Formats: sequence, structure tokens, C-alpha cells
Amino acid sequence: MESLQVSGVTVDFGGHRALDGVALTAAPGRVTGLIGPNGAGKSTLFDVVSGLRRPSSGRVHLAGRDVTRLGPARRARHGLARTFQRLELFGRLSVRDNLLVAAELGPQRRHADRVVTEILDRLGLAKIADQHADTLSTGVARLVEVGRALAVRPTLLLLDEPAAGQDAEETERFAALLRSLADDGTAVVLVEHDMGLVMSVCDEVHVLDLGKIIAVGPPEVIRNDETVLAAYLGDA
Repeated sequence: MESLQVSGVTVDFGGHRALDGVALTAAPGRVTGLIGPNGAGKSTLFDVVSGLRRPSSGRVHLAGRDVTRLGPARRARHGLARTFQRLELFGRLSVRDNLLVAAELGPQRRHADRVVTEILDRLGLAKIADQHADTLSTGVARLVEVGRALAVRPTLLLLDEPAAGQDAEETERFAALLRSLADDGTAVVLVEHDMGLVMSVCDEVHVLDLGKIIAVGPPEVIRNDETVLAAYLGDA
């Protein structure tokens, strides 16, 4: 069963159509890419999936359940977690406490300290666990935000430009992390402008342009698709 199924999602802002009949699926154990130029509607689609925005039409299913009318908190209880394009860390809290805030709300809240320790080790953040979040570089701060999302033990993880601010070495380690999360059975949906990362780590890529999906396929097909090249990759 798909972890995520989006069907016919349309979003209107006044006279502007931000999304137009969008369909997207994400399966357990796979990394699904969502790419497109700025303003294509990627973050709007994430808002619809996570319950922050109600679509004008269309449906969202999580693990086979229709959650279109459910709010973010109830969707989170169905296994959804996400990060945001704009960093949303608690700056005056330590790295450990940023993760602990989420872990104490998750399904393993009684073992929150153990959950946080496991994530710190997995993400290579143990050495800076007591450092305030507002002292971190952008690349490391984004990794902490991913860790906070993992602290709720999601089955579906939405990542909005998580590699922004990372250097080449950090991005390489992050790619390995994404693959390991998928290998654990998590469904990962990745919005990212780093095409090297997208093409190396994704099993399937959806391309969004002007609110519509214009191509879907494996990376080797997408990178050579003339419609995609004209809309996005050729300009990158």
C-alpha cells in the first residue's frame, strides 16, 4: 500500500491556480523526488499533504485512509512528518532539546531520551548535542531539523530543500542517510534544487511546473526529458 496518494489536487488563491489536478504517490522504502522551478507549487503541495492548506478539490490518502479533512496534528498521528524550506528550529534550545521536544510528542514518548540518543548518533550530531541551535551553520541546522522530524518516528517524511546550505561532504552524507531511511521502510518525499542529489538518491521523480505535473519517471528518464529540460533542468 502506498504511504501517500495525492489525487486530483487543485488549489486556488483568489484568481491564481497554484496547483491544477496534481497526482503524486510515495511508497514505503522509496525516495520520491519532487522538483520544479521556483513558484511551481512544490511547497503548496507539501502544505496540502501535511494539512496546513485545504485543497479546492482533490483527495489526500495516507496509508489508504482519506485524510483530506484532517488537520496537521491528526495527520502526524498517522505517521506524517515534514521539514520546511525556512528553518524552524528553537534557536535558544540545544540540539538535543530540539529533538526531545518532538520525541516527547511521538509514539515512543515514554522512551524519548533513548529515541533522541539514537537519532543524534545516526545523524552524527552527538558531539554537538548540547550546542544551541542558533549557533549552527545552515547545513547542520537543516540536519537537526530532519532529526526532529525523525523523532516522531514517521512512516512518511516530507523534506523541503533539506540540503540547502550543505557543503559537498555534508550532501554526500545526507544522500546516504536518505537511502538508509528508505531501506528502513520509510516513504521519503524530497523537494530539492540540488539536481545531483535528486538524481543520485531518488527512485522516482515528479516534475511540477506552473502547478501541473509535467513528467514522472526514474531519474535517468527525467534528466533526458525534453519537456523537463525546457521547463527547469536546462535553465539550472
